[in-house]
Amino acid sequence: MFRRAEPSDTADPLLGKPPSFGIHRYLQGSSNLFEENRLLKFAIAGLFGISCVLGVVTYSSSQNQRTVVVPFGAGGDLYVTGTKPSETYLRTMTRHIVALSGTYSPYSADRQFQELLSIVHPSAYNAVRDSLNRILDELEQNPTLSIATFIRQDQPVAWSDREILVPVEKVRVIGGVVRKFHGNLRIGFAVDAGRFWLTQLSEENFDGEVQ
Repeated sequence: MFRRAEPSDTADPLLGKPPSFGIHRYLQGSSNLFEENRLLKFAIAGLFGISCVLGVVTYSSSQNQRTVVVPFGAGGDLYVTGTKPSETYLRTMTRHIVALSGTYSPYSADRQFQELLSIVHPSAYNAVRDSLNRILDELEQNPTLSIATFIRQDQPVAWSDREILVPVEKVRVIGGVVRKFHGNLRIGFAVDAGRFWLTQLSEENFDGEVQ
């Protein structure tokens, strides 16, 4: 006749508890949520910091990476560290550029100039090509003309991070007449991703003629 009351699954958890219990439970839940948000922010900040450190390390490694290159069948300390070529590499490139641009005849000039243009930076390509085309026009008008250029041994070659100043002697032969000139060849260059680019090529101070 009488039945024992079963506790309801949806009974109020605060039933029978003092009023302060609900406030304490609310504050405890808020505190846990705040702690979780703070940990999440800390984790995000940590990942961002690690990413920055890895980026700096990667950049430093690329700048200090040494790329070993051996052009033109040469040997020696030919390398580029970041954007800085070794002195041996600069000397080798200097001799190569002087030979291609300064020693030619009507039979070899076009082939040599095409090879020289292959290392010219796109920003300087048109200017260098136009100057070489003027030489080709002169050779077409003077088929007996030939030029030989030598790096002078009595004058030092000077270079910086972007330029090489080469003292040279130019021997001009036309119709059996030989003339010699002294002057400087200014070579501008840049190194990008381990590759040497020619950015400027001009002759300076060739006023003095040596008979």
